[in-house]
Order: sequence, then C-alpha cells, then structure tokens
Amino acid sequence: SVQILHLGSYDDEAPTLARLHDEFMPEHGLVFNGDHHEIYLSDPRRTAPAKLRTVLRQPVRPA
Repeated sequence: SVQILHLGSYDDEAPTLARLHDEFMPEHGLVFNGDHHEIYLSDPRRTAPAKLRTVLRQPVRPA
C-alpha cells in the first residue's frame, strides 16, 4: 500500500488522490491492487473543513 495525507475538506480530495495515482505510483512502477481506503484523523463535528486530516491509502502491486 501507498498512502498520502490529505489536509482539507473531503470534497477536495480528488487532486490529492490524483497526485498519488497519476504521479507517485507510475514513478515507482506501481499499479492498483484494489480500492483506496480513507482513514479519518479529525472529527468533522469539531474541526473546520479546511483543517480536516484524512489518510488516503491505496493498495498497490508492482507493474
């Protein structure tokens, strides 16, 4: 698996996932091996959307 920390609103995760999927994985010879997972580190009831922290984890395998 590879992972990246996303800072900000859940609605703004797409560019962060794109960096992981379109830049990091190809540069390291990795391909998808399942759906990505999201690990929420912040409580959205107590945290401003701009300060939310989410770990985006993608299962991978060598190309």
